[in-house]
Amino acid sequence: MTAFPNVYLTGFGAYLPGEPLDAEQIARRLGAGTAGAGLRARVLAANGIRTRHYALDEHGSVTMLNEELAAAAVQGALKDRDLPLESVTMLAAGTTQGDLLVPGFGSMVHGRLGGPPMEVLSAGGVCASSMAALAAAARAVRLGEHSAAVVVGSELVSRSLRQSRYEGDRTTFDAEFLRWTLSDGAGAVVLEPSPRPDGLSLRLDWTRLVSHAGQQPVCMSAGGEPVAGQTWLDGPDVATAERAGLVRLRQDVKSLPALFRLGLRDYMALVRAGRFSPSSIDHVLCHYSAEHFRGEIFGLLREAALMIDEDRWYTNLHTRGNTGPPASS
Repeated sequence: MTAFPNVYLTGFGAYLPGEPLDAEQIARRLGAGTAGAGLRARVLAANGIRTRHYALDEHGSVTMLNEELAAAAVQGALKDRDLPLESVTMLAAGTTQGDLLVPGFGSMVHGRLGGPPMEVLSAGGVCASSMAALAAAARAVRLGEHSAAVVVGSELVSRSLRQSRYEGDRTTFDAEFLRWTLSDGAGAVVLEPSPRPDGLSLRLDWTRLVSHAGQQPVCMSAGGEPVAGQTWLDGPDVATAERAGLVRLRQDVKSLPALFRLGLRDYMALVRAGRFSPSSIDHVLCHYSAEHFRGEIFGLLREAALMIDEDRWYTNLHTRGNTGPPASS
């Protein structure tokens, strides 16, 4: 059997806009209002986030574009690798919401970076988008199509969470949960077929990304309902959709426990297939949006006798917040 070529993560970069903000500061940046004060307190207590970053100034005005966050992270990764942009032949970018509806986010990041012609991929899908971008770029490097690729995940969600977007609408937990949990930031990695001659390289042995959309209802969405005539594009104008709250990002929090169980099922399948053994894992970087969910995940793993020692789990959720595609943890 022919062995597949190796892929290595050889450069790492991140960008977080502005200074770290505590709970009082984020309320001032977003504009807290009074109707949702109780929900806000509940969400902040549950998610365990002590500080986070927003691309908003003290008046709540946007200071950067999402593509600028992504470009800064890419530049940081290339600097870490000591690699010029001219050496990169593929850029894969993931985000939940780009700055523009069209063109794709990857093209906008490429335009912001400059540099020579290259293959570009734009991946969407909330928290899974950066992993989709990573998987695609890794396969391209394995195939020998690219000798250097850059993957970036970036999010600038704070501008959509300001109080002006919530005026006149009854506050719901699904909306408030995301409002006080999501954060801004970007992370990037360089992929190459060989380890770097100096410094740290991480070999990427395999990836697995699977969708359960064929059996599960929509959990996180913006833009209305997936029914003809009920999306944000179907009304007489965008202002009508905005007033109806159709463009607001929401998450069905009640569906999350079932999704955790689905994740456990896939995790068990990987263990049974011999992909890894829980006892052999040194570091776990698990993306969970709130500290509250950590206990639920641990409970499921212990129940299945597949728990990885708790001291091997690492997260920066408490100090960086939940940055979606770049993954906060």
